[in-house]
Amino acid sequence: MTSDQGITLHGFKPSGHSHRAELMLRLLDLSYEFNTVDLRGGAQRTPTFLAMNPFGTVPVLEDGDIVVADSVAILVYLATRYDPARRWLPTDPVQAAKVQRWLSVAQGPVFNGPATARIIKLFGRPGDHQRAVAVAQELLKILESELLRHPFLVGEQATLADIAIYSYVARAPEGDVALDDFTAVRAWLARLEALPGFLAMPVAG
Repeated sequence: MTSDQGITLHGFKPSGHSHRAELMLRLLDLSYEFNTVDLRGGAQRTPTFLAMNPFGTVPVLEDGDIVVADSVAILVYLATRYDPARRWLPTDPVQAAKVQRWLSVAQGPVFNGPATARIIKLFGRPGDHQRAVAVAQELLKILESELLRHPFLVGEQATLADIAIYSYVARAPEGDVALDDFTAVRAWLARLEALPGFLAMPVAG
C-alpha cells in the first residue's frame, strides 16, 4: 500500500518510540522512507525539526502535507487512515477504550519503567535506575496477569495496544530488567514477532 504523496518517518533507530511507529508502518504494509535524526548531534533542536515538532522529540511522521508528532499519535493516525477494517484500532467503544488504556500505559509505566531503565543504562542519561527497574518489574507483573487470560492485550488479536507496549518491553533486558520469570510476556513477544511484516527492535550497540 502507498500514500498518495509519500510517507517519511523522522526517527532514531535505537528509540523504542521510533520503533513502534515504524513497526506500525510495516504491519500496515505501507511504503515509507526513514530519515535518521541525529539526536546525539542535536538535530532535533534545529529550526527545521522544531517547525515539525516544537517539543523536539522523535518520531515525526510526514504524510504528504500532513505532519504528525508523537509515537502514539502516529499509531492512531496510521490505524485510522490506513486500516479501513479497523483491526488495529476498533470502532467499538468498549474495545477502543481498552486500546486507549494501553496507549496511556505506554506513555506512563512503560516510559517510566523499561524505557527509562534502558536509557540510563545504555545512553548514560541521569536518573534513578533502581526506581525505573522497580516500575518495570511492576509493569511486567501486570502484563503477565493480563496475558495469562488472552493472547494479546485487548483480546484474541493484536491491536495498537500491543504495538505501543512491545518495543521497550522486548528490549527491557538492555536496561537490566529481566524477562526470565515472565513466561506469558515472552510468549506474547513471540506472537507479535510472528506477525506478517514484523520489524524487530534493533539491539543497541
